[in-house]
Amino acid sequence: MTATHESAAGSPVAAEPQCAPGTTPPRTPLVAKVAAELFGTAALVAVVVGSGIQATGLTHDVGLQLLANSLATVLGLGVLITLLGPVSGAHFNPAVTLAEWWSARRGGAGVTLREAAAYVPAQIVGAIAGAVLADAMFGEPLVKWSTRDRSAGHLLLGEVVATAGLIVLIFGLARTDRLRFAPVAVASYIGAAYWFTSSTSFANPAVTIGRAFTDTFAGIAPSSVAGFIGVQLVGAVVGLALVALIFMPGRDAVEQPAV
Repeated sequence: MTATHESAAGSPVAAEPQCAPGTTPPRTPLVAKVAAELFGTAALVAVVVGSGIQATGLTHDVGLQLLANSLATVLGLGVLITLLGPVSGAHFNPAVTLAEWWSARRGGAGVTLREAAAYVPAQIVGAIAGAVLADAMFGEPLVKWSTRDRSAGHLLLGEVVATAGLIVLIFGLARTDRLRFAPVAVASYIGAAYWFTSSTSFANPAVTIGRAFTDTFAGIAPSSVAGFIGVQLVGAVVGLALVALIFMPGRDAVEQPAV
């Protein structure tokens, strides 16, 4: 499919492929896109989980642990978006994929239903594989369900905020033709959200599922997963509503007749 963006008047116009989430470049075989989403999500979760394990092994200071974890995530995510954006759009996130599919249904650029149906399972499988790989690299049990409960209401609110902000950022960049900044902008936002949200910003259903498979610093108890995914999807809806409100297309001025 051909990636598009909206002009100032709101009509879709042809656009070049962007190295960023929120768009899907043209003429790439679906198998390559799916492989990129699987690999990218696996690598992202391996970075998140692996850096968490490394941090807890180096210091007992929780603040330093979170700093190391967030810094590694920022750097890793930026690299992955830059590398895989031209192939699949670098979603690595079912919330982003579903939001893009919804946008495409309403006349914007985005993935087809067939692509979305292939992306989401690949992202989930990749996330699980990334968690298992990280555990393997650090000599942890390959699969050990997390015991870290994250079901408190204030954590769920944090996930709504984190996911809504991510959607506003990605689709706002697309609406303003600034997707070239997405590798830095998206990675920076996630790094900041580690610190300003109570949940440390999972903002990603696939990553949430993957992190349930590791009983380490980045883990989440399986009993908390459904709640997190539910509010992440709510956050995606809120984010799309904010995008529609904030970035609504302008109207051409109507020329007034001379008196």
